[in-house]
Amino acid sequence: MTLKFYYHPLSSFCHKALIALYENATPFEPLMVDFFNEESAAQFKALWPIAKIPVLRDEGRDRTVPETSIIIEYLAQHYPGRVNLVSNDPDMARQIRLHDRFYDLYVHMPMQKVVTDRLRPEGKGDPFGVEEAKDKLRLAYGMIDKDMADREWAMGKDFTMADCAAAPALFYADWQEPFRTTHKHVAAYLDRLLARPSYARVIKEAEPYFKMVPK
Repeated sequence: MTLKFYYHPLSSFCHKALIALYENATPFEPLMVDFFNEESAAQFKALWPIAKIPVLRDEGRDRTVPETSIIIEYLAQHYPGRVNLVSNDPDMARQIRLHDRFYDLYVHMPMQKVVTDRLRPEGKGDPFGVEEAKDKLRLAYGMIDKDMADREWAMGKDFTMADCAAAPALFYADWQEPFRTTHKHVAAYLDRLLARPSYARVIKEAEPYFKMVPK
């Protein structure tokens, strides 16, 4: 198979790229990376020394593509499907990228700060950094709640890369800094994302691993 996708089903950033793959039924070979397994980790680091998942390997084009947003844009360019996740209009594409960056930087990253702090050894936590991250999440929730008051998806009526970014970011963020009782439009948006067949499939595949995530 031309496309190989290196990932872990629990990884929130892997969820983002998987949504794009499933939206367009793009054929690919899933290759799960186990960083606790020396052989698996070594094989992946030989491909991508930075050792961050996910990574898309296109054997047909001899290309190694890291980073979720770049993966999604690469798929849109070289393996387009019925759902155009980036847009051919330059101005709209820029807006999609802005929203994609917003969810990655101001929801996804603060959420991961809270999660990783809870995984640290006792006495090695960063309570000040965690509170800063939660403040960022609450600020982002307020902005999203305002935006989603009259929208179906992040950019309006069309499902895009911005929604691929929003789905896992909001799903895991709600576990760390719940928003369902405080931001009804964010909650409704997440419910729509969870009902989307592409993300519903991702969640189902990840379910056996959820017990590993601290809440």
